[in-house]
Order: sequence, then C-alpha cells, then structure tokens
Amino acid sequence: MTMNSTCVEEQHDLDHYLFPVVYIFVFIVSVPANVGSLCVSFLQAKKENELGIYLFSLSLSDLLYALTLPLWINYTWNKDNWTFSPALCKGSVFFTYMNFYSSTAFLTCIALDRYLAVVYPLKFCFLRTRRFALVTSLSIWILESIFNSILLWKDETSVEYCDEEKSNFTLCYDKYPLENWQINLNLFRTSMGYAVPLITIMICNHKVYQAVQHNQATENSEKRRIIKLLASITLTFVLCFTPFHVMVLIRCILERNMSFSNKSGKQTFTVYRITVALTSLNCVADPILYCFVTETGRADMWNILKLCTRKHNRSQGPKRDILSVSTKDTIELEIIE
Repeated sequence: MTMNSTCVEEQHDLDHYLFPVVYIFVFIVSVPANVGSLCVSFLQAKKENELGIYLFSLSLSDLLYALTLPLWINYTWNKDNWTFSPALCKGSVFFTYMNFYSSTAFLTCIALDRYLAVVYPLKFCFLRTRRFALVTSLSIWILESIFNSILLWKDETSVEYCDEEKSNFTLCYDKYPLENWQINLNLFRTSMGYAVPLITIMICNHKVYQAVQHNQATENSEKRRIIKLLASITLTFVLCFTPFHVMVLIRCILERNMSFSNKSGKQTFTVYRITVALTSLNCVADPILYCFVTETGRADMWNILKLCTRKHNRSQGPKRDILSVSTKDTIELEIIE
C-alpha cells in the first residue's frame, strides 16, 4: 500500500453525490433486467438459436458487474474511501473490467452473427451454429479472465492524504496519476477492446441496414423498426463506451511519467470519473435492446413471469403452457422446468 499527497478534492465532492445515484439506479434496474435476460436467452439457446448463447454470456457479464455495485456505492458515498478488504477491491475491479471488455466482445459477436444471417443467409452456416457460438463464448471468457488476472496480482489500494479534509483516504484502483503498467494496459484495451469492436459493429450494422433497405419483401414499417433498432444499438455502444475510452487516452498522454507532486490534469481526472459512471449504464441498455425489444423476447419474459406466479398457486393443478407466441420460436414448458 502506497501513500501519496495528491487529493483531488473536486473528485470526492462529485463522487459523493453523482456516483451513488447512478450506481443505485443501475443496480435496481439492471439486476432484475439481466436475470430476466438470462432466462430469455437461455430459452433462445434451447431453440437451436446460436444468438441466445451470445446473449446469455452478455447478460451474465452484466449481472456479475451489477452485483459489485453495492461495494462501489459504499466507496463513492464515503468520498472514495475503500472500507473493505484489499481482496474485495481487487475482485470488484476484476469484474468491472471483465464486464467492460467481455461486453464489447459479445456485442461484436452478436453484430457479426446478425450480419451473416441477413447479408449471407445461405453462406458461412458453420459460423452460425450453437457449437461455434459456445466455443467462441467460452474462449472469450477464458481470454478475458487471463488478461484481467493482472488486476488480481497488483496492489489495487493506495492511501491518499487530503489537505482540505485533513484525513486519509484508501483509494481502490483509480489512482492519480496512472502508473506506467496501467497506461500500457489501457492503451492495449482501448485499441483491441474498444476500437476494433466499435469498427466491426458499425460496419456490420451498416451492411445490415443496406440489406434491409434493398429487401423488397420487407414492409416499410418493419424496415423502419429494424433501422431504429440498429441506430439505437450503435448509438448506445458509442455513448456508453466512447467517452470513457477518450478520457482514458487523454489520461495516458497527460499522466505518463507524471510525478505525484504535479497538480495538472485533475480536471481531466474528474471528467474521466464521470465517464466511468456513464459506462455502467450499458448494463441497463443491453437487456432492453437485445432481449426485450423483440416480440418473441417479450412474450417469453411474460410467460416466464406467469409461470413463476403459477407455481405459487398449485391449487389450479398442473397446466401446460407455451413460452412464445411466435410460431417459429414456439417452445414447450418442460424446457425451463
């Protein structure tokens, strides 16, 4: 544990009010939404739908991160003073960055799968199987776990003295200035974990947009709905992840080889912390855009809720039900029992 004397007073004031509100909202909304998304994506995977496997992995990643939010709420409410063990700090940081970059990876897989399904429906069938999706998802989980394991080995806590508060703060991970290993890691993450997925998603969605526009069999109302969805998906990715990575790059440039006594760049640090909160909203947007926006997804979720309610009223006797109103995706009750 190290000691430095560069307290960012504005940061503590900002965190105390902004972050708990944002994190409480994300926690309350994203936990039930992603639990529901897990159920819906599980049913889709059972219907021989490879997309369901990517959605299940995405929902699981978002849920694991959302479950760490009570720790971050406590941390920011106490003005960036980590009151738990260093091990919990490491674990929380690990799941946070696992979510950031496994999410971008799974979102890229979803975009590629939809691109192949719409633009090349009769080609590359081996890339659109449940087996391939399962192998790809497991590979992403393993690679991200290995890559982020460095966070479990490094000392993530540091003690900071704040002149204005006349007290010490135990910081968790977000130190100022960045250490050299953090700068190198952030540069690699920004290029491979953000820039490559962003370019891939934008290209895939643009190609799908062109294919939908030229499809004479699709009604205009359906075309507009699909185009709005594509625009929403692209915009959400850009809004949630771009500000954060822009500020990460700026910090890497400004804080390289910076001494602890240098007070420049603190406003940049404050803006950076705001973008961290913005990134967490992705956990709310993902289940809405990818699971509940479709008619089949909504129908499955509604019938799952009815099933849960019915289990509390056994007096009605056992009944069979259908979990999807969509003919092509119909699945019987036994699958989730």
